[in-house]
Amino acid sequence: MRSTLFYIPQEIFGYPLFGMGVLLALWAGLGIAMLGWLVRKQGLNNDTLSYIPVLVLVGLTIRYLAPGISEEQGLPIRGYGVMLVIAVLSGVGLGLYRARRMGVSSELILSLAFWLFVAGIVGGRMFYVVQNWDEIVDAAPNAVADGQPGAPPETFSGKIRRTVIAIVSINSGGLVVYGALIGGGLSLIAFIYRYKVPGLALADLIAPSVVLGMALGRIGCFLNGCCYGDVCDLPWAVTFPMQNPPHSLSPAHENQIVLGQVFGLTIGADASGAPVVVDIRRGTPAASAVGLKVLQRVEKINGQETPTVNDAHRALMQAFMNSRPLELTTATGIYRLPLIEGADHHSLPVHPSQIYSTIDALLLCMFLLAYYPYRRRDGEVAALTMILHPISRYLIEIIRSDESPIFGTGLTISQNISLGILFVGVALWVYVSRKPLGTAWPTAASRAAPGSRPMAPALSHPA
Repeated sequence: MRSTLFYIPQEIFGYPLFGMGVLLALWAGLGIAMLGWLVRKQGLNNDTLSYIPVLVLVGLTIRYLAPGISEEQGLPIRGYGVMLVIAVLSGVGLGLYRARRMGVSSELILSLAFWLFVAGIVGGRMFYVVQNWDEIVDAAPNAVADGQPGAPPETFSGKIRRTVIAIVSINSGGLVVYGALIGGGLSLIAFIYRYKVPGLALADLIAPSVVLGMALGRIGCFLNGCCYGDVCDLPWAVTFPMQNPPHSLSPAHENQIVLGQVFGLTIGADASGAPVVVDIRRGTPAASAVGLKVLQRVEKINGQETPTVNDAHRALMQAFMNSRPLELTTATGIYRLPLIEGADHHSLPVHPSQIYSTIDALLLCMFLLAYYPYRRRDGEVAALTMILHPISRYLIEIIRSDESPIFGTGLTISQNISLGILFVGVALWVYVSRKPLGTAWPTAASRAAPGSRPMAPALSHPA
């Protein structure tokens, strides 16, 4: 786990770097120079004007967002954010390489990449925000909540500001893959409609790039410690250490603490929401406690009454932070359970589900690349992606423990969405299979055949 790779200092040669500083001045100069070059090259057309919102957005980020997310050591460069950038560049690079081999315009791929990137980030973040709203607001920096003596009451505008900063701070994680795919899918449809390109052919072309980006992005999840798996004893299991400062817990470690797993058992809720012992891990002191059994109601934790499972989880975290053994009171007695050895410094061993996802996506990417030259109709590659990925994602979700079942289905939100995408993928395959044979864009092999003519659709702006 390497959440923060390094820090960019807030000052350079005594001058501020962020906000109204050196970086903003450099960006403004670069933006003006680039716009001037574009006007000289192609005039003040729609394509030139389309760069202005991006330049303004980056400028606003430097001016307002960068100072807000900076820490005492400087602006943190997160492993998650770095891998996200690498994932995007790799996906775009693969798309450009394959597009050139088929005679498809590079401008088309670059423009589409921008559409997909923005929509993917927005969709992935919105999905995460909706799914974890309470946690995001609680995690937003707040001087009053931090208990600083003499801190004035927080104003409404201050609360809005810190909430907005927490929502847009994606550099440390907080993007849901399916949210990004949904946002990117809607953006792809809009792009196809706007530029009048063959939609299924374009979807086939970019499918391997999207999957490659997913594979590399999951490495960012591993560095960040999110999207973790359940506790296991396999030889390749991994642990996530405490971060610097020492009280900073990895997501997996924090989850294991509030569930009681670091003490050898798992405390969940019964039908009424009361805390009960739902699992006792073999080989731990909890398994040796005479009389402690699954489904027993937890009445107190370290002397605190626990009428609800949330009360129990808070008491478990308090016991850990205070370095106290767990004193569990049930109807059959009081049980004193020590912390599992090493659990005060790192999480219990878990499935490296992020690496599973990376391997899965890389295999799918290679399969799609191998299948692409043999496709008989446009849409086959996209349909296969929508059929195969949901199946593997559904299975990986079984050994993940960072999401709870929803809607009374017994399935996580990602598993429910996987089933939906699988249904759409099967429907697309049936639709495509009924179309006449033929593809809009040739493969590299067919382009090299005698008498063949490359098809190179250029990006055209509608009037």
